[in-house]
Amino acid sequence: MDSQELGFLAENIAARYLESGGYEILDKNYRKPWGEIDIIARKDEAVVFVEVKANKQEFGGDFNPEIRVDWKKMAKIKRTAAFYLEQEFGDMEREWQIDIVSVTFDLENKKAKIKHFKNI
Repeated sequence: MDSQELGFLAENIAARYLESGGYEILDKNYRKPWGEIDIIARKDEAVVFVEVKANKQEFGGDFNPEIRVDWKKMAKIKRTAAFYLEQEFGDMEREWQIDIVSVTFDLENKKAKIKHFKNI
């Protein structure tokens, strides 16, 4: 499984996880020249911009993929989120937040471990 396939699978797992938690998926893979948001959802009245990070657990490693969301990535997400709010809702006054969903695959046992970091 290459990294593109891994990312696609992780985003689908994350979307199903969010839906099972009462989130409504509004958009996926929202792209602009300056940034991308993996999943845009709504929970209650808040718009939630979700960054999905994934990795394969190999050789007993315990690497947490969420640590790859650095300040540069956060700045891109914020700028893209602001544009989305303006374009889709006509204002930036709506309640919103950024979440990270981390998916670690144990390919040998065919399992995925999900961690959800809310309103980071």
